[in-house]
Amino acid sequence: MREQGLILIVDDEADLRQLLDINLSREGFQVLHAPDGETALSLALEQRPSLIILDMMLPDLSGTEVCRRLRAEPKTAALPIIMLSARGEEIDRVVGFEVGADDYVVKSNLSTRELVLRIRALLRRQGGASPAKQPAMTMEPRKLRFGVIALEPESHRVWVSDEEVSLTVTEFRLLTSLVERANRVRTRGNLLQDVWDMPPDLNTRTVDTHVKRLREKLGDAAAHIETVRGVGYRFNTDPS
Repeated sequence: MREQGLILIVDDEADLRQLLDINLSREGFQVLHAPDGETALSLALEQRPSLIILDMMLPDLSGTEVCRRLRAEPKTAALPIIMLSARGEEIDRVVGFEVGADDYVVKSNLSTRELVLRIRALLRRQGGASPAKQPAMTMEPRKLRFGVIALEPESHRVWVSDEEVSLTVTEFRLLTSLVERANRVRTRGNLLQDVWDMPPDLNTRTVDTHVKRLREKLGDAAAHIETVRGVGYRFNTDPS
């Protein structure tokens, strides 16, 4: 079977790492293991995996701290991350998303088949689908332009002043959600539902945190994302 990408599994439970290794290898993925956070950070920089499966509870660094460091490092800032947790409380899921995770899975509900589907979905959005899955012929991607910013929704690529910007899967989904309803206000609740599949009435800083990161990465194009005080955000196609 054609290799579909390199997956880094970060968990201190050897049995779980082995289980995931067997199932991911069977699906055509290459697999790396890390039993702790420091090893994970080193491997992420050295091996540049396609995606990381990251446990929240590790013996040295917490999974959330590992995620923060990965997002702060330019070489791994856009790396898709799936958080694993033994706990299913909503607050844990919220914390995972707030530090930059792209998806969240509870160990007690873990289905390896579902996990593989989630991995493939994230890799497709990141542009990392297997060559075997690519069509023989493709049309020119649709490109949207607003001032100095340009987007290709199908290929998940963004440019500012003709320089490509590296966004995480979640950051790109957030930007796309705003662009698709350009010049219309999107409440925080709307964005929580669309981007994170979370309840719209949840009291969390997830949206604000990701908008801040997105603006920082967009640089000269950040003015397109306007804050509507007390409501949410709007993508202005022609900011003054």
